Amino acid sequence: MQENSALRAFVAVARTGSVSRAADQLCITQPAVSLKLKQLQQHLGLTLFTRRPQGLTLTADGYALLPAAENALASALAFEQSASALHSTLRGKLKIGTIVDPEFIRLGKFLSRLMARAPHLETELHHSMSGSVLAKVEQGELDVGFYLAMPGEGTDNSALAWRELTHFHYHIVAPAGWEAKLADTRWEVLAALPWIVTPTDSVHHRLLKYALAASGAKPNRVAQVDQEVCMLDLVRAGVGLSLARDALAMTERQESGLTIADSIRLPCALSLIWRKERATEPTVKAALDTLDTVWQNRLN
Repeated sequence: MQENSALRAFVAVARTGSVSRAADQLCITQPAVSLKLKQLQQHLGLTLFTRRPQGLTLTADGYALLPAAENALASALAFEQSASALHSTLRGKLKIGTIVDPEFIRLGKFLSRLMARAPHLETELHHSMSGSVLAKVEQGELDVGFYLAMPGEGTDNSALAWRELTHFHYHIVAPAGWEAKLADTRWEVLAALPWIVTPTDSVHHRLLKYALAASGAKPNRVAQVDQEVCMLDLVRAGVGLSLARDALAMTERQESGLTIADSIRLPCALSLIWRKERATEPTVKAALDTLDTVWQNRLN
């Protein structure tokens, strides 16, 4: 800072014992150093140096003031460093669209590492179905969002960028004892069974629609739910069949005895999406960089 230049000149001359060496150290001219010393001594009304054949030496007053000058410069440097750090500290709000259960998308680990990277960044979570997350990211209502779709689906979207994090499968799950009903796995036969369906924004809806497209069949809808926990509860109650992620399907077969059509697997991918033009925004970039550390086994 400009107001500390006289103190810098004083300390430099005191340490080197020479105006010329102080000038070299400070990268200014010798007359400039001499002028700053003169101005400082006039301002203080004190003589800080005595000239001797070997150079300048501190007077008693100079010795007394040197520690205070060094402390003042150290404090000024700390002040400047703190101010500089504020420029590089990431602040603001990151709006994240979340889906399904937090454990599956590694939400806790993601947020923990993001907060460690950017402690002054505020996160705002909005939970909904994949289709709703996609629409809100496109519209700019969300900064980033998790999304479920068939591998490669939507990557031709001109507005959005995608990063596939992992692949898995959806299975058909049915009430316990329905093994005989699932013996014929032709989709036109399966569609005639009672189905617990989900809204159009759900990945369940899109996967089932795609699976049935070739046969032209429509599911026999007996109930519609918008939460996996409700869907599984209805399947357990014997209302009908539905789709479930592989981990959930296997857990339900083991714990509740639900029936799974083992020969049918619908591939799916978990992705993070964001608007392409926002990739370099500090908050979005922080989210993407953090995501890399959480999903180190992500797909290329």
